[in-house]
Order: sequence, then structure tokens, then C-alpha cells
Amino acid sequence: MKIPFDKLDKAFENRLRLQIMSVLVANQRYDFNSLKELLGVTDGNLASHLKGLEKEEYILVNKSFLGRKPNTNYEATAKGKKAFADHLDALEQLIKSSKS
Repeated sequence: MKIPFDKLDKAFENRLRLQIMSVLVANQRYDFNSLKELLGVTDGNLASHLKGLEKEEYILVNKSFLGRKPNTNYEATAKGKKAFADHLDALEQLIKSSKS
């Protein structure tokens, strides 16, 4: 079996980006503060990884106001969901090939 290293997506090399995409694929959308609390990370760390996923067009950013407070929500795009699924498939194939 050929090992699918070429199918692994560099955007998901970081553990936090994998976690973010896992949350966004499992949920329709998630807001910044809830993601920060769930993942136990700082504002800056989360923001930089979200920006990286946004640059790849794997997530959409929706900014709004709740009363006078800004509220930022994120959701996975179709492109992001496919890239994430492909990455997980490649990891699964890699794991299976190492057991052979």
C-alpha cells in the first residue's frame, strides 16, 4: 500500500487547527469566546490559527453585534470540510499501513 503523505494538508499540521476544524465540522458555527474556552487557548493563539484557516478559505468569519458587543462566529466552508475529510482519510490510511 502506498503511504499517502501527499494527501496530508499542511494547514492541519498543528494540533489546534485540527481541534478548531473538528469543532466547526461537528457544529454549524461556533463563536470566538466559546472556541477559546472549549480549547483552553489564549486570544492571540486562537486568532492566529483562525486567520490561517481563513486564509486557506477553510472557514468563514461572520462578524456581528449582540447589543453593543461584537460577536464573531466561524463556520467551516465546503472546501474546508472536504480538505479536513481528505486529511483524516490520509491519516487513517497511514495508520492502517503502519499496522501491516
